[in-house]
Amino acid sequence: MTTLMNRIAQFFKLQEHGTTFQREILGGVTTFLAMSYIIFVQPGVLSVSGMNFQSVLTATCLAAAAATILMGLAANYPVALAPGMGENFFFAYTLCGAIPLGFGLSWQQALAAVFLAGVFFIAITLTGLRAQIVNSIPNSLKCSIAAGIGLFITFIGLEYGGLVTSAPGTLVRMGDLRQPVVIATVAGLLFIVVLLSFRVRGAILMGILASTTICLLLGLVHYQGLFSMQLHLAPTFWKFDLAGLLMVPPVRLGAAIFVLFYLALFDTVGTLVGVGQQAGLVRDGKLPRVDRALFADAVGTTVGAALGTSTITCYIESAAGVSDGARTGLASVVTGVLLAASLFFSPLAAMIGGGVKVGESTLYPTLAPALIVVGSMMLRPLRELQWDDPTEYLPAFLVLVGIPLTFSIADGIAFGLISYSIAKLATGRWRECPTLTYIFAALFVVQFMIH
Repeated sequence: MTTLMNRIAQFFKLQEHGTTFQREILGGVTTFLAMSYIIFVQPGVLSVSGMNFQSVLTATCLAAAAATILMGLAANYPVALAPGMGENFFFAYTLCGAIPLGFGLSWQQALAAVFLAGVFFIAITLTGLRAQIVNSIPNSLKCSIAAGIGLFITFIGLEYGGLVTSAPGTLVRMGDLRQPVVIATVAGLLFIVVLLSFRVRGAILMGILASTTICLLLGLVHYQGLFSMQLHLAPTFWKFDLAGLLMVPPVRLGAAIFVLFYLALFDTVGTLVGVGQQAGLVRDGKLPRVDRALFADAVGTTVGAALGTSTITCYIESAAGVSDGARTGLASVVTGVLLAASLFFSPLAAMIGGGVKVGESTLYPTLAPALIVVGSMMLRPLRELQWDDPTEYLPAFLVLVGIPLTFSIADGIAFGLISYSIAKLATGRWRECPTLTYIFAALFVVQFMIH
């Protein structure tokens, strides 16, 4: 036993990173608690597109576990991976959304798009192009895209919780605050706010559980059990429709692949840099073994699409584990094992993420508080905007409002890329705009003219 422990310590270089088994295990558990809300949220989001809830749950746990363990073993980073918040909504509401607001794809075609994007990720990661592309996108747009997706997720959370609803003569209005669904949502939201104020680890997960308990007491949801040894994967496993996807008009297909690539690219790199800095992994301004970390992310996306879930990306919640002492990939292995073990809690996930029927609508008061809070957290990058330069903050603003108000992440990004390019050209500062940004903007213009 001692020999095995020594080999593990040597493999993960625990002494070199100034950590211990106890710290890594604690950090891995903390990261799992901080990010485990995705186990309940992901099936609920993707089921909107017609996918099987239980199958998505199984695919999510398997893909997240595999990618996280690969990250730990290959890159030795204390970073966990799972389906990205933002990417999942892009999948359900934009890729599978009805034309003209969405791309009009079936979920099988959307999975094929994710699979192609994953293969593309692997290719450009192996060639080193992925990092170069990141550097070619203006920083102001990077910040606003993350924040815009945050507002988008928050808006959906408000809708899921019945806090906002549609009405004749206006786009949205306040929901009925007397409804039990709304009461459960508000109570869960306030509970998370209090926990976050006291820096409680796993606050979002605890908020989901608190909202679920309230819904149980109000009779909105019903207990379905806790454990299950039955794994459901057949409804989504290897079900992507590549042939159908290739029949989509080339411009629309290219736009879909580009946005999938774009979202995953910046989510992953931004998280790696942020967590890497916190963990003391940055050396001379660079992250060692970053190519291996990007490879784990790319493989996770490809495997996830094959199993039946949306884009896999690095989770900023890994910072919670780092704050509790995690410094190496051993913490990621611990998190990955816990994600795999979550497979056997499918009855609990079905109760939490299955939704509540209210009239003709299905609401999700158990998940709504988590979505609202996660969305708010994604607004932090706005602090980095150059608020004294209109050619920087106005395109960023168009992205920020464009994503939630058009109900399309792709269209919001397009507003930013096009306006940024025109602003720099019109002011004679065209050299400040990277060539790749002009190319992407032109592609979106063509898409708008054809779509």
